[in-house]
Amino acid sequence: METLLSTGARQTRYWIRDSSDIAVARRAGSALATRLALDETAVGRVALVVTEAATNILKHAGRGEILIAPARSGGVVGVEVVALDAGPGMSNVASSMRDGVSTSGSYGVGLGSMQRLADDFDIYSTPNAGTAVWMAIWASARKPIHDDPWKVGTVCIPLDGEDVCGDAWGVVVAPGEATVMVADGLGHGPDAAAASEAATAVLGKDHGQTPATLLDDAHAGLRATRGAAVAVACIDSKKGEVVFAGIGNIAACVTCDMQRKQLVSLNGIVGSNMRKVQQFDALWSRGCMLIMHSDGLGTRWSLDTYPGLASHHPGLVAAVLYRDFSRDRDDATVLVIRNNEIG
Repeated sequence: METLLSTGARQTRYWIRDSSDIAVARRAGSALATRLALDETAVGRVALVVTEAATNILKHAGRGEILIAPARSGGVVGVEVVALDAGPGMSNVASSMRDGVSTSGSYGVGLGSMQRLADDFDIYSTPNAGTAVWMAIWASARKPIHDDPWKVGTVCIPLDGEDVCGDAWGVVVAPGEATVMVADGLGHGPDAAAASEAATAVLGKDHGQTPATLLDDAHAGLRATRGAAVAVACIDSKKGEVVFAGIGNIAACVTCDMQRKQLVSLNGIVGSNMRKVQQFDALWSRGCMLIMHSDGLGTRWSLDTYPGLASHHPGLVAAVLYRDFSRDRDDATVLVIRNNEIG
């Protein structure tokens, strides 16, 4: 039985530059938790982790950003909070997590408090390269059982100044299999979003099809839109392979044991001038990651420059790549998926 994980969950970004920004981000987190029908305790925890995260950014880095999005795992809803800065970072994260330890001379309770308040917590920090924190707060009545072998993390952010992101993504999983799509509607704003969402809509209808077939279906579904760049990857952990096809500027690669296999997207526009679809494949094994992103992210990144990052939650991997390589002139989407089951 397949499960549709998402078709378009997007973050809202809140710049943290002065103390007034903390209140804005806190209210946004609380409002989202309330809309998702989290109980009063969970809403309060969301407000507290956003406050602590934003305060830490100002205190230690001077500026940064908070990303807030709805989350879903195993049928349980929650709120995802990501805190990013490019400040001095930490040489010893474990030590800095202890209450009373601070690198700025203040009472160091922020990180430890955030870890206790969040149901899921992950952090990555290196000296002189900033800090990234990924957290999830789930509905208190039901928390997800974390035995799903597929772990997915995304950042999907609109161009600064736009209210709607023109990118979209979707993931469908089944035992031993996952189908992943990233779509980038041409341009920005609502019309671009309509195109990318029309592409990801085929995932819920046509799971089990090849990437080429899904692209053909998306091409037919996007004819009434402005078109999009679209890429699809089908992972089969039992066969030990990933099959990929892409049209337009969607980058994709498989990383295994720090080895990187680039997957190739061809020129064209899905819904307009998709002349040729070609599938490519790569080996897949336990612990591999697939990373896909729109052209709002630069391609000159390497996990080799981030010691240990590949072992962290995919949401943290996506957040660090977004922080350091987003182009700031386009919508940006990064999707990371890892499979930890034995094929």
